[in-house]
Amino acid sequence: MQFAELKKLHELPFFELLKQAREVHEQNWPKADVQLCTLLSIKTGGCSEDCSYCAQSSRYNSGVEAERLMEKCDIMERARAARDTGSTRFCMGAAWRGVRGGTQRFEQVIEIIEDVSKLGMEVCVTLGELGPEEAKRLKEAGVTAYNHNLDTSPEHYPNIVTTHTYDDRLRTIRNVQDAGMSVCCGGILGLGETNDDRLKMIEVISEFNPQPESVPINSLMPMPGTPLEGTDPVDVFDLVRMIAIARIALPKAKVRLSAGRTRMSDETQALCFFAGANSIFYGDKLLTASNPAVEKDRALLERLGLSTLAPNRHMEAPETQCDRPLSPACCE
Repeated sequence: MQFAELKKLHELPFFELLKQAREVHEQNWPKADVQLCTLLSIKTGGCSEDCSYCAQSSRYNSGVEAERLMEKCDIMERARAARDTGSTRFCMGAAWRGVRGGTQRFEQVIEIIEDVSKLGMEVCVTLGELGPEEAKRLKEAGVTAYNHNLDTSPEHYPNIVTTHTYDDRLRTIRNVQDAGMSVCCGGILGLGETNDDRLKMIEVISEFNPQPESVPINSLMPMPGTPLEGTDPVDVFDLVRMIAIARIALPKAKVRLSAGRTRMSDETQALCFFAGANSIFYGDKLLTASNPAVEKDRALLERLGLSTLAPNRHMEAPETQCDRPLSPACCE
């Protein structure tokens, strides 16, 4: 969708915009299902990038310590727990600039993906930049979707990140699509951007061919020690407007209400669902930021009369052997 069209949508009276978004949503998502996704940071901290919003960057004194890649059996324990509490997508994120095929680290990740893919959930990963060969290996291992957010507009991006370019991110997305994986791509509100920046980001995403399968809309969670510490919260009505515009511009995509939900009231989240959000990250943690408790999320969805997708339980990963002492539950 072109910028001029998006601009006209943004200028509509609030309720007129919501009305249009709701019509698009009901045409494309008549069952009113909400997908529950769980996000696990499998390698936290120590990243060489300088993303201004990220506490995992080694350049900032954020208090997030660099950790090694989690043991596979620990990841499998968390994946099974996610499946058993209703998640139908398990997302694994690692604080790396990117991955290179043939390295021990990449092969370890491939082994983890192969086992998680046997649990019957969709498998999403976010590992930074990918080349074409790495993308093919991830697809073969069982990755359903690759997350690689654009964050903001091409014009504002250099104000937020300088260690890689917007074109670098677009190149990774192209490699993902060429390999046959779905793309999960959205952005972050609250990075000091203008409304035009937000609309230009949606313009770029909506012009992917094919369009992304899912579009996370994040509200900045200002992390201590990062350049964006102390940033004012995103206005609730600005957030809902962007959810609505994303729904209209990307009618077939899951619009995922992502980071920032701990700052949202139930009423705000209800407005977001009405405007077109139909997926949430679900669980105790969202990378390094807290996320609403499972019970609270389920209670809200029940109050709103929203159903959730049923997990596919027909597959089970093999037992995983640990190379260090763990609790008995880890590898059961």
